[in-house]
Amino acid sequence: MSNNVNINWSDAIKREARGVNDYDLGEVQEISEDYIVTERGMVDKDKFIIPKSLSSHFDGHTLHLNLSEQDANKYKQ
Repeated sequence: MSNNVNINWSDAIKREARGVNDYDLGEVQEISEDYIVTERGMVDKDKFIIPKSLSSHFDGHTLHLNLSEQDANKYKQ
């Protein structure tokens, strides 16, 4: 179950996002009412638009998501 109601979303912007098994989802770029937008890479950037419902917790440095590497491909733009 998600604890995202306890997350201070404004603090998560410009922070690292990680999925299951520490999978790198890049840096949080923006947060809307329902989605988290992350971007990974310098030149060839990967962008992910991930439902907030997949968030697990924010430890002050990293936003943790209940999202595997395989499932992340569904949210890749």
